[in-house]
Amino acid sequence: MLFRSVEFAGLSLIPVRVDRLSLIFGYIFHIAAILAALYALHVRNTVEHVTAMFYVGSAIGAVFAGDLVTLFLYWEITALSSVFLIFASRTERSYRAGIRYLIIQVGSGVLLLSGILMHYQDVGSLAFGQLIGAAGSLGDASLGVWLIFLAFGIKCAFPFLHNWLQDAYPQATVTGAVFLSAFTTKLAIYALARGFPGTDALIGIGVVMTLFPIFFAVIENDLRKVLCYSLNNQLGFMVVGIGIGSQMALNGAVAHAFVHILYKGLLFMSMGAVLYRTGTIRASDLGGLYRSMPWTTAFCIVGAMSISAFPLFSGFVAKSLTMSAVVEGYYVWTFVGLLIASAGVMEHSGIKIPYFAFFGQDSGIRCKEAPLHMCLAM
Repeated sequence: MLFRSVEFAGLSLIPVRVDRLSLIFGYIFHIAAILAALYALHVRNTVEHVTAMFYVGSAIGAVFAGDLVTLFLYWEITALSSVFLIFASRTERSYRAGIRYLIIQVGSGVLLLSGILMHYQDVGSLAFGQLIGAAGSLGDASLGVWLIFLAFGIKCAFPFLHNWLQDAYPQATVTGAVFLSAFTTKLAIYALARGFPGTDALIGIGVVMTLFPIFFAVIENDLRKVLCYSLNNQLGFMVVGIGIGSQMALNGAVAHAFVHILYKGLLFMSMGAVLYRTGTIRASDLGGLYRSMPWTTAFCIVGAMSISAFPLFSGFVAKSLTMSAVVEGYYVWTFVGLLIASAGVMEHSGIKIPYFAFFGQDSGIRCKEAPLHMCLAM
């Protein structure tokens, strides 16, 4: 359903479009916002609260944008507002990481705007719909479409465009990382699903995204950074589904985005609770916390089982849709790659995180359980 168009500077803009794709992202963005806000009740930083709500609102606005100019405006607001969740840590490292994050995110917006202008000059339309032909080949696309694709790829953390994620997210505040994990990259997944379904190149890109973080996650000591690498891994599954472009594959990609926001948010919440109570998130400094934080331990295990696609958990359903679409399309090597990636994510997010944080060698740390509002959010 398209709302009435608005004439602005000679352009016909559609600020709001509601359909099944935008609705499903709108639903999960609202759910994530409510849970993250509940988790952040202890924060006494007005700037952090206000910018978090700007960030959430702009992400929701972007998924309901009916034209590319409206998308661009919200795209930039997400970048400008989200960086304050990193600055709010008030350390030298967070400040430097925030500046790098801002440069890359604003750069994505500049590419997006350049692509929109070229695309408009080519086709005379600003409608935000499928931007490539039915053949799904980027080889036939215009320079404007290529720039839009690259802008989406930066925000989605494509290979070689991903370092901002592992650099910035672990430097955010305890609650800021929860907000960041839910919106920026999932907005890019939505944009790819809207503009580039069935694009063949996305299949290979997605497989690489699922595989390359495995080694780094295994050797990483910072458990929030491990979650960032596994975020890259999970995004790859969604990108593969979008690249295949069949109904089952797209359903799998969108379902995976929906449930990933929930279980990845849960894992960031549990690690944030550990950081909040102990002051550290390094695997080598933790262990034995199940004695002090039994509820947080249980919640983390639920998130770990979901991301590992354990039967009867949400990740199992979403990944099964995508894997079934891969089999249906006879993508043999893609199936092998995703299978290896699934084993890898079970090792570093399904086993490593709960083991080193809550079990393993007892660190001797004794602390309080996470505050009630954090437990309720988890």
